[in-house]
Amino acid sequence: MSEFKNKKNLAKLLRELLIGLPRSIKQLVAVGTDAIGIALCTIGVAWLLFGNELAAERVAWISLTTVVAALLLAWSQGLYRSVVRYMGLDLFIAGARTAVGSSVVGGVFLYFANMAGAPVRWAVAFSGSAFIYICASRYLARIFLIHRRSPVERERVIIYGAGSAGAKLAITLFGDDEFLPVAMVDDDLTLHKKLVKGLNVHSPTNIEAIIHDTNATRVLLAMPRASRWKRRAVLEYLSQFPVHVQTIPDVTDLISGNARLDDLREVDVEDLLGRDPVPPDLDLLSAPISGKRVMVTGAGGSIGAELCRQILRQEPTTLVLFEISEIALYDIELELRSAARRVDCELVALLGSVHHQDRVREALETFSINTIYHAAAYKHVPLVEHNLLEGVHNNVLGTLHMASAAIDAKVDTFVLISTDKAVSPTSVMGATKRFAEMILQALQDQHDSIRFCMVRFGNVLESSGSVVPLFREQIRKGGPVTVTHRDIIRYFMTIPEAAQLVIQASGMAKGGDVFVLDMGEPVKIQDLARRMIALTGCTVRDEANPEGDIEIVYTGLRPAEKLFEELLIGTNVSGTQHPRIMRAREDYLSFEELQPLMGELQAASQALDRDRARQVLLDSVGGYDSSNGIEDLVWVSQRRNSADVDSDTVVEFPSKSA
Repeated sequence: MSEFKNKKNLAKLLRELLIGLPRSIKQLVAVGTDAIGIALCTIGVAWLLFGNELAAERVAWISLTTVVAALLLAWSQGLYRSVVRYMGLDLFIAGARTAVGSSVVGGVFLYFANMAGAPVRWAVAFSGSAFIYICASRYLARIFLIHRRSPVERERVIIYGAGSAGAKLAITLFGDDEFLPVAMVDDDLTLHKKLVKGLNVHSPTNIEAIIHDTNATRVLLAMPRASRWKRRAVLEYLSQFPVHVQTIPDVTDLISGNARLDDLREVDVEDLLGRDPVPPDLDLLSAPISGKRVMVTGAGGSIGAELCRQILRQEPTTLVLFEISEIALYDIELELRSAARRVDCELVALLGSVHHQDRVREALETFSINTIYHAAAYKHVPLVEHNLLEGVHNNVLGTLHMASAAIDAKVDTFVLISTDKAVSPTSVMGATKRFAEMILQALQDQHDSIRFCMVRFGNVLESSGSVVPLFREQIRKGGPVTVTHRDIIRYFMTIPEAAQLVIQASGMAKGGDVFVLDMGEPVKIQDLARRMIALTGCTVRDEANPEGDIEIVYTGLRPAEKLFEELLIGTNVSGTQHPRIMRAREDYLSFEELQPLMGELQAASQALDRDRARQVLLDSVGGYDSSNGIEDLVWVSQRRNSADVDSDTVVEFPSKSA
C-alpha cells in the first residue's frame, strides 16, 4: 500500500514539474518526443513492408526526411502552440494533416530511390501509424497531466432534459472532474430508450429507480427554454426525491454571454411560483418615459433601482436618481452609467431626502422633470412599528412634500409605489402608505394639471426584507428555517415584473388612479420553505421525520403582521388594457377633510407626540386596526426610565404567538 502511495506521489510531483515548465521548454520536449516517435514509425513501417530489402543507410535517409517534414508540418498546424490539456477535435485535424503530408514527402523520397510499388504502400502505412502516434501520444499526455478523480469519487448526477442544452451539458460534465453524468430524463416520448452522448434517456416517471440504481445525488435541469409553469411542475415533482436540484442559466443569459452552460445555479424561486410574465405593452412602457425627463426617488432601493434599469431602456432624455443613502446612490449610479451613455441619457445622481421640500422642489425645477416615480419609503413592518414617527415623517409627510413640489414644478405624472399592506392595515407602515395614497387622491381633486396615480402590489422576490434570501441563508447554514405562522400566505412577484408593470400602469394614468397588480395565486410560506429545503437535497426535520436535516421553527406572527394580505378596498374594480393591471375605485377623504389631519400629523411629528400621531392614523385610515401592533421604542424607553418603573426592568415586546 505504501509503495502504491509513493508511486502516486511521484506521479503527482512529475505532473506538477511538467506543468510548471516554461512554455519554450515544453515545446522543446514535444519536438524531441515527436522526432523520436516519428522516426520509430518510419523505421517500423519500413521493416514491416520490406524486411531487409532496404539498406540501413536508405532507411536512415527516409527517417530523417520524414521526421523533418513531419516536424515542420506539425509546427505549421499549431501542434506545438496548443495546450495539450485542452486539445479536442483540433488535435485530430492537425494530426491527420501532419501524418498525410509527411507520408507524401517520404513516399516521394522512396519513389526517387527506385523502390517499385513501395512508395504508395509505405505512404499509406506510415500515414496511419503516424496519425495514431500523434493523437495517442497527446491523449496519453493529457490523461497524465489532467488529474482526474475516479468515477467512484465523482458526484453522480442526472440531467433533466435531453435536448441540445442537455447534450452540451453532458459533454461539459464528462470533461469535468467533479460531476459524473449517469443518466438523462426527458418528457419527450420519442427520446426514451435512446442514447444521447452515451447516456440512456429515461422517462421522468422512472427517476426514483434511477436515483436508487445509480446513487445519484443531484439533478441538473437543462431546460433553458421551458416556460415557468413547466419548470414549476418539474420542480414540484423532483422535490419529493432526496436529490439536490440545480439549473443551468436561462437561455437569454447564454445567448448574451452573461453566463456559461456549466454555470450551475440554485433553482430560482420564481420557478417555484410558476407564473410566466405577460409580454409588456411597448406603447404603455414608453408613454410616460420616452423622450422625457424622469426622476426616481429611493433610486437605490430594490424597486427603485429596478425602475431605473427599466426606465433607461425606454430612452428618457434625463434620469434623476434621488436617494438619501450615499452608498446606495453610488452603487446604482455606477451600474447605470454605461447604459445611460448608450441611449444618450443624462444621468444625474442627487443626494437628498424627500423630507426636504425645498431640496426636492429645486431638483424638480432645475431638471424640468416630467414624470416622478416615488419609491422612497420605509417598508419594513416591524421596524416602522418600532419607529412610528419616522414612518409618518417619511411615508406620509415625505409623500406630501414630494407631491406639493411636483405641483409647483408643473410635473406631468406622479406615480406612488404603494403596497397591499395599505388595505385594511394592521401596521403603522400600512396605515402611513394608505394615508399617502389619500393625499394624492385628495390633491388630484384640487389640481388637474398633474396626473397622480398609485400602484399597489404585494411582496417582491429577493427584495430587502424578503423571506427568500433569509430562507436561502438559513438553509445554507443548516437551519433552522424560521416561519412566523403555519398558515401565513403571501403574494409574490419578481422585481423586474413589478417594475415593468408599474411603468405600464403609469402609462394608463388619468388622474387619481389606484392601480392594483395581479399577483397570481398566493403562496403558503410554510410550503415555500419546505420546497426550498427539498430542492437542496435536504429533508425537513419534524415529528414525522426526526432524522431529517433541517428544522422549520414557527416563531409566531411578528407585531402588526397579517396572516394574509389584501389588494383591494371594497369590490369596485375594473380591468385595463393590460391583463395584469386592474383599476380600483375607492373611497377617500376630501382635501378639506384631509388638510387638518395632515396639519395634525405635522404638528405631532414636530412635537414628537407619538400618541397623537397614532390617533390621527386611527381616525383617518379606514379599517386601520392597531391592536396587533407594538409600541414605539422611544415610548418603551421613556416608560422604563419613568419614576414608577424600575430602570433595570427588562421590557418585553408582546407578540402574537402561533
